[in-house]
Amino acid sequence: MTSNKILGIDLGTTNSAFAVMEGGDPEIIVNSEGERTTPSVVAFQDDEQLVGKPAKNQAVQNPDDTVESIKRHMGEEDYTVELDGEDYTPEQVSAMILQKVKRDAEDYLGEEIDRAVITVPAYFSDRQRQATKDAGEIAGFEVERIVNEPTAASMAYGLDDESDQTVLVYDLGGGTFDVSVLELGGGVYEVVATNGDNDLGGDDWDRAVIDWLAEDFRSEHGIDLREDRQALQRLTEAAEEAKVELSSRKETTINLPFIAADDEGPKDLEASLTRAKFESLTADLVERTVGPTEQALSDAGFDKSDIDEVILVGGSTRMPMIQEKVDELTGQEPQKNVNPDEAVALGAAIQGGVLSGDVDDIVLVDVTPLSLGVEVKGGLFERLIDKNTTIPTDESKIFTTAQANQTMVQIRVFQGEREIAGENELLGEFSLTDIPPSPAGVPQIEVTFSIDNNGIVSVEAEDKGSGSKEDITIEGGVGLDDEEIEEMKQEAEQHAEEDERRRERIEARNEAESTVQQARTLLEENEEAVDDATREEIEDTIDDLEAVVDDEDATKEELESATEELSEKLQEIGKQVYQQEGAGPVRVRVQVPPARVRVRAQVPPAQVRVQVPPARVRAQVPPVPVRSTSTLTSRTSTTRKQRTNTLCENTRALSRTAVPAAGRFTPRACLLSAGATAEVS
Repeated sequence: MTSNKILGIDLGTTNSAFAVMEGGDPEIIVNSEGERTTPSVVAFQDDEQLVGKPAKNQAVQNPDDTVESIKRHMGEEDYTVELDGEDYTPEQVSAMILQKVKRDAEDYLGEEIDRAVITVPAYFSDRQRQATKDAGEIAGFEVERIVNEPTAASMAYGLDDESDQTVLVYDLGGGTFDVSVLELGGGVYEVVATNGDNDLGGDDWDRAVIDWLAEDFRSEHGIDLREDRQALQRLTEAAEEAKVELSSRKETTINLPFIAADDEGPKDLEASLTRAKFESLTADLVERTVGPTEQALSDAGFDKSDIDEVILVGGSTRMPMIQEKVDELTGQEPQKNVNPDEAVALGAAIQGGVLSGDVDDIVLVDVTPLSLGVEVKGGLFERLIDKNTTIPTDESKIFTTAQANQTMVQIRVFQGEREIAGENELLGEFSLTDIPPSPAGVPQIEVTFSIDNNGIVSVEAEDKGSGSKEDITIEGGVGLDDEEIEEMKQEAEQHAEEDERRRERIEARNEAESTVQQARTLLEENEEAVDDATREEIEDTIDDLEAVVDDEDATKEELESATEELSEKLQEIGKQVYQQEGAGPVRVRVQVPPARVRVRAQVPPAQVRVQVPPARVRAQVPPVPVRSTSTLTSRTSTTRKQRTNTLCENTRALSRTAVPAAGRFTPRACLLSAGATAEVS
C-alpha cells in the first residue's frame, strides 16, 4: 500500500539522513544498518552495487570503484565517474543513494513511500536544484519540493515556537557552506537573505590534514602518497577520524602501518596532530566563512546585535574553531537542542507534513540565492530577478533588437552577481524566431522569468508584434528528458531486485549458521541422553548443511531446505531427553540464537549478541524448539521498526531476569531508537 507520508531527505555530501512525520512530530528513520545517518558513498564490488556504510567500509580495498562526495559535482555538464566499467552522472550516483533511502524508509515504515522533500544548499544554482530533482525522480520519488537546507533546519528548531525572532542559520556540511537569516513568528518562516560557498565544507578540513601528512611523508621518504589511490583513501579516512577526535581532545595520533614501500621495504606513517596545529592548518578555511556570514547580515539589513538565535547545522560545526568563530561573528551562543546532523532532515519532514496536510499553521517563505537575468549587447548581464527575492515569483522586462531587420534573437540565461554575463553561470539558451523585419529598436520582446517553490527557473520570450513565443525550463547537468529518467528508474529498480535476492540469501545463510551452532551445543550438552545412532544421523545432517552454507552459489531455497531438515532432526534430542526415566532431572542447555537487526543486501545482517546464561529445562518439560521466536529476524510482514522495538523489549526483559548487571548489553538499535547519535562530520 502506498502511503500518503512525504519523506524528508537531507541528501548530504558526506552523509545523508531522512525523516518522516509521526504522531505530529518529525522522526529520524534508522537505516538498515541501524544508524541514523547514511554515508553518501556508492561502490561496485564483484558486480554488486553497495551504498552507504558497506560502500564506505570497503573503500580502502576498492578505491577505483568507489565514489564519495558526488554532491560537489551536481549539475556539472559532462561530468561522469566510472564505476564497474560504466560511466555514471552525479544525478545517477545520487539516485543510488536516494534509492537506498527509499528502501530503508519503506522497510522501517512497512509501506511504500513515493513522495519526498529533498533539501539542497541555499547557494545551489538552478541547474544544481534541477539535477537534484532529477536524481529523486530516477530513484522513484515524486519530488514534491526542493527546500534550502538552512531553511529546513530552522523549521526543526522552531516548530513549536510562536514568538517573533530573528535567526541566523550557519550550515557547514561536508562539502558546502550556507548562511541564512530568517524572521520567525506566528508559524511563518521567512528567509530574508542567504549567502554561502558551494566549494567549502568538512572535506576541505580533511584535505588540509591529508596534504600535511603527505608532504611530511614525502620529505622523509620521497614518496607522494596522494599518487596512490589506496594510500590516499587510507589518508582520507585517517584525516576525517583525526578531525572528529580533535573536536573533543587536544591531541590525536595518526598511525598507518605499511602505507607504502620502496626498495628498502615497507614504510609506516605515524604522526601526532594537536588541536592547535589542526587549527593552524585550517585557519584560512574558517576565515572563508566570514565573508558570506557578514554579507548575509548586510543583505538582510541587520547587524549581529539584531540576531536573537543562532543555529548550527552540519557535523563540521562541532569543531571548536567553528563555534568560536560563530560566537565572534554573532555574539550568540548557538542552539544545541537538535543534533546538527539531523536538523535538516527533520525540517524537511516538517515541510513534507505541511504539503501532506499533517502539519497546520506553518508557512515557509524562501528566497532565490542568486540574481537571474539575460545577456544583452556588449556581453553585459541584465538582471530580471535580484538575489534574495522571495519565491515563487515572476518578473518581466521588455527588450528590443540591436540591428535592423533582425528576425531572430538569442536568449542566454545566466545566474550570478557579476556584471559581465560570461562571468556568471550559463543556465541555458534558446532562440526566438519569426520576428518581422523592422528597424533596430522597434520590436518589443517581452522576457518573463518564473521561479517556482523549488527555486527552479523557467523563461519565456514573446515578440509582442507577431505573437511568436518560445520558452525554456532550465534542466540539470545532463538535461534529462522524461524518457531518460524512466530508463534510469528501470535500471535502479533492477539493482533493487538484485539487492533483495541477495538479502534473502544472506538471511537464509545466517539462519543456517545459527542452526548449526545450536545443534552442536545441544549435542554437547546432552551427550549422555542421545544414543549413538541419533548422534551420527544429526552430525551427518550438520555436515550436509555446512556444505550448503559453504557453497557460494547455494540458493535461498536450498539453504532453507537444509536448515529445516536439521531442525527436524534436532527434535529427536528433546524426545530422548523427555523419555528418560529414573535418571533424575536432566538439564538441556538451549542457547539463545543471536538477535539480528535486519539489514539490506549489501552486507551480512549485523548480529547483536545478547549474552544470557543457558536456559535450563528439566526432563519433564518439552525442550525449547530450535527454530524459536528468539531469533528476531522476522519473515512476516512486520516492519523493521516493529522488529527493532521487539528486540529492545526482549533485551530489557532479559536484563531484568537473566543477565547479571555487569554484563547487561543494550543492542545498538535500542540505543539509536532512544536518540543516541554517532559523532560524524
